[in-house]
Amino acid sequence: MFTGIVEALGTITAVEKGDASSRLFLSSPHLDGDLVHGESIAVNGVCLTVTSHAGDGWSSDVMRVTLETTNIGDLAVGATVNLERATKSDGRLGGHIMQGHVDGVATLVARDSQPEWDDLTFSVPKDLLKYVVRKGSIALNGVSLTVAELVGDTATVSLIPTTLAETNLGALAPGDRVNVEVDVIAKYVERMMEFKS
Repeated sequence: MFTGIVEALGTITAVEKGDASSRLFLSSPHLDGDLVHGESIAVNGVCLTVTSHAGDGWSSDVMRVTLETTNIGDLAVGATVNLERATKSDGRLGGHIMQGHVDGVATLVARDSQPEWDDLTFSVPKDLLKYVVRKGSIALNGVSLTVAELVGDTATVSLIPTTLAETNLGALAPGDRVNVEVDVIAKYVERMMEFKS
């Protein structure tokens, strides 16, 4: 489980592409603690497994379905990614409950910079809009955020200076794609209602 509180930024150092999968190599000198083989780390909100590690470098295997349904397949050498290690059971839930199971990809359509914050407006896939509510939680590239406005098929979030500086959302430009994870509780409620007698 994750909470959407980004711990550090990492850098893609190499990408090995296979027929049905890829292997990512990352550098994360500011990620606290020693990495453990097999542990889960959210990379731009996608739960990946550490398959090898040495120093501040590590690798992860990514299957075709993940490459096709997230922005992980867009990453090239030098790309900056948001990183979060799995939440400890005795830790604080600073953001909201997240699984690292990305539901889709949204596209930044507008950016409005204010003196104290930036408003970013994203086009959200239509099949995910029913899970997005004003003042509710949404995860974009693994960052737990509050939906400030909903208009049509767009959702706007307001980013404070800390979020702009300490995540890769600060560098986004219109046309950039981000991973979206909607509220898992809403999805479970919907599923249970399907079986209501």
